[in-house]
Amino acid sequence: MEDVASFEALSGFTRALSVALHERDPYTRFHCDRVDLLACELGIACGLSATDITMLRISSVLHDIGKIGIPDSVLLKPASLDQDEWEAITTHSIRGQRIACATQLPNAEQIGTVIRHHHEYFNGAGYPDGLAGESIPLLSRILSIADSYDAMATPRIYQRARNHDEIMEILRTEENIKFDPFIFRKFAEVIERSSCRA
Repeated sequence: MEDVASFEALSGFTRALSVALHERDPYTRFHCDRVDLLACELGIACGLSATDITMLRISSVLHDIGKIGIPDSVLLKPASLDQDEWEAITTHSIRGQRIACATQLPNAEQIGTVIRHHHEYFNGAGYPDGLAGESIPLLSRILSIADSYDAMATPRIYQRARNHDEIMEILRTEENIKFDPFIFRKFAEVIERSSCRA
């Protein structure tokens, strides 16, 4: 961050937007809080700088903020989504980027970019831009694994919570497909001692 005042202002925006998300969807707010903790642990293990850790934490808290713009009929649907509904939900990362950038504060654009790309796949099959490999921002690759783990570890209206071993078995099948293999290996070490372990 360029200065302490800007950092404090951006942190204030983050807290306010997090509260707004809670008003819209309490599950998503608590999910984002857990992803923040797990992504921070992983970022430290990957040797990120203090500035990058700060941006990762803000991005993690806000990574699903774009869901504010998704209709309840899609966001809260207790069943599988049809094609149109799936396309609507995939817009949340772009919406989230716009919200982050609208703060117009230092590093907001970089944070917006991290949010935009947290659903890209290492093999290029993700969204919204089909980025692959190291063209996906590093912080987005870290956020992706933390997000995926917590999404499977907690119950939702359309799925049961999985235990740690089940989650890791699924994640291992996605190494080099969805996840950067180096970051996945770091994650496999971090999660064993994390308070976020299912």
